[in-house]
Parts: sequence; structure tokens; C-alpha cells
Amino acid sequence: MKFTDAEIAYLASQRLGRLATIQPGGALQNSPVGFRYNPDLDTIDITGHGMATSQKFRNVGTDARVAFVVDDVLTEPSWRVRCVEIRGTAEALPPPDVPDPTQRRGVDGAIIRVHPTRIISFGLTDSDDPFRGGANKRDV
Repeated sequence: MKFTDAEIAYLASQRLGRLATIQPGGALQNSPVGFRYNPDLDTIDITGHGMATSQKFRNVGTDARVAFVVDDVLTEPSWRVRCVEIRGTAEALPPPDVPDPTQRRGVDGAIIRVHPTRIISFGLTDSDDPFRGGANKRDV
């Protein structure tokens, strides 16, 4: 398993992340996206409205290198930043031939699947404060 239990729990508690991809000319694109942790493959699966026709989907088809970040700030009892950053490669999986009738309107079933090669996390437990050397950084 590439992700820790704390990282999986944190990812499950969040709805929005940011996916950075590389455009064909080399420019970076950073997009807010919905996501879910895929426990069967130990990946991050990104779906959304019109995914198969999106620039980020095309970017992944051209250059598979990506970075994905989920973060937030807890303000109680004190200000604390929580973050999971995932670097790796992604694959652009086209929509299925037969649409899923349970999909939300506009969601085409295409997936950007992120395969982690490096994970950095902090702030997920009381003992992993990045300002006190508690960030969890590892190649996976």
C-alpha cells in the first residue's frame, strides 16, 4: 500500500483537489478537480464534467507526468495546514462504450488515473507538523 491510513482517511474527507499537467508546448496547467482514492489500484481517480474533451485529459495523453494536491486549513484549536501532495504519472482512460446510467449529468465516465511515485503529506496527525520536521516524504 502506497498511502498511509492517515492519508487515505484525509483524502476520503475531502472533495476537491488540484491537478497539475503539462501542456504540449511545455506550459503548466493547474485545474481544480473532483477525485476519489481507488483502494483496489492504490491510485487517485479523477473524473468530472466533460473529462474526455478537457485540456487536462489531452495533456495527460501527451505527457503523463502530473502533480496532485489536496490541502486545507484547520483553525481549531489553532491554525494547522493539512496537505497530501502526489507526484507521479497518469493515464487518460476514455469513457466506457456503454454509458453508466448512474453517472451525474455531464460526467462522461472518462478517468485520469494518477499512479503515485512520490507522496508528501503533513498536518494529518498531531505529530506530523511540517514546521517541526514532521512531513512524511517518500518515494513509492
